Amino acid sequence: MIVGVPREIKSDEYRVAMLPVGVEELTHGGHRVIVEAGAGQGSGLADAQYEAAGATIAAEAAEIWSQADLIVKVKEPMPSEWPLIRSGQTLFTYFHFAADEALTRAVIDSGATAIAYETLRDAKGALPLLTPMSEVAGRMSIQQGAKFLERPQEGRGILLAGVPGVAPAEVAVLGGGVVGSNAAKVAAGMGANVKILDVNLDRLRYLDDIMPPNVTTLYSDRHTIREAVESADLVVGAVLVVGARAPRLVRREDLSRMKPGAVIVDVAIDQGGCIETSRPTTHHAPTYVVDGVVHYCVTNMPGAVGRTSTYALCNVTLPYVLQLASLGWRTVAQGDPGVAAGVNVHAGRVTNQAVAKTFGLPFDDWKDGSPVRG
Repeated sequence: MIVGVPREIKSDEYRVAMLPVGVEELTHGGHRVIVEAGAGQGSGLADAQYEAAGATIAAEAAEIWSQADLIVKVKEPMPSEWPLIRSGQTLFTYFHFAADEALTRAVIDSGATAIAYETLRDAKGALPLLTPMSEVAGRMSIQQGAKFLERPQEGRGILLAGVPGVAPAEVAVLGGGVVGSNAAKVAAGMGANVKILDVNLDRLRYLDDIMPPNVTTLYSDRHTIREAVESADLVVGAVLVVGARAPRLVRREDLSRMKPGAVIVDVAIDQGGCIETSRPTTHHAPTYVVDGVVHYCVTNMPGAVGRTSTYALCNVTLPYVLQLASLGWRTVAQGDPGVAAGVNVHAGRVTNQAVAKTFGLPFDDWKDGSPVRG
């Protein structure tokens, strides 16, 4: 099989979808790998390293898209890439379809098969390809939040850790999953007072056991959310509904209750955001202010730490890439329900129920081809 690795063109995206060791493993298995020139530069990986591992270096992305049977990326295809997608081609990357109807319809129209990192599950039902980037984003949310709490960044002028005689910052984390637990851990380690909210009581019991004393767990409902954001200097949005649009937990009117200069870091922005006033931003222009509250809503947070993120991501994606290249996506998905859960679009049909429901599109189970109205 021909496997293609284009250079990422999303704004300020420095990750690459494959390490040189991945190229070596694929070529050893008899596959051909085409890597776009400069694809690994943002992660400190030179073209020569890929060539030494057996890759062919392509000068233009179009060369890769026109030849590859399997495209392996990090982020969703950008609008300029949509016309390059071919019918029958397999795309393996983060898509976050529920946050982007135009992308969804473009991939449907292409006739390609889209396997989304963010909905693929392992044998335990976990999300193995989302987890490492959620860990990075959760930790980065506190790093970025601390920076934008500084007064020159339009924040409150608060030091997250405080100092002797001065109280530390108050942090509210909405969601106790991978993003939320990593955010809470880092914020607590810096000395902040942290509240972590979730609707899963078993998860809250677990977090209560493992978190330090400056982390309080709360059941998430409308009242506790409102009270938590009202007292917070920093709010981290960390909720996830797999494959679907994130629920709006903080409403526009809630901002008037927040402290002037408070910061919101909406990590859920990839899935549409969990704050009503959130809209996608970039690393180049990461923030904006609504009602005196600073919003940080960068859709590819881990891209800023490309080297760390690339290695963390490729560690978990490579085994799947090897299977897809050797057996083809259908054989792999038929034998692995977790991979089947990653198939979001196939041959012009939406094959993920959450995506279909989000846009009112027909849902089609690719396994038997019987369409069901979404």
